[in-house]
Amino acid sequence: MKKLLILLLPALLAGCSYYNSFVERMNTDTLEYQCDEKPLTVKLNTPRQEASMILDNQPRVLKQGLSASGARYTDGVYVFWSKGDSATVYKRDRIILNNCQLPAVER
Repeated sequence: MKKLLILLLPALLAGCSYYNSFVERMNTDTLEYQCDEKPLTVKLNTPRQEASMILDNQPRVLKQGLSASGARYTDGVYVFWSKGDSATVYKRDRIILNNCQLPAVER
């Protein structure tokens, strides 16, 4: 019985890892913005209250912060601020990506 358990343990652990990554993908929305400067892909994970994106050629994970209007995510240097279908990205209070828009959804 112990040998069977030892043989099955790696498979069980791999299954748990696969399940966790599956659940993570299910909780993540990918948004494709078109900004004045360049396109921006943002991955929003609502349960973790995180937004991840590539800024200055580096992957960044921003945590959700307080916002009077819209949604605001920051890491202390970068701020991603979205409201409706538009967004702006700041670096130390300076706009680096402006007029970011999600494409219109055809119905």
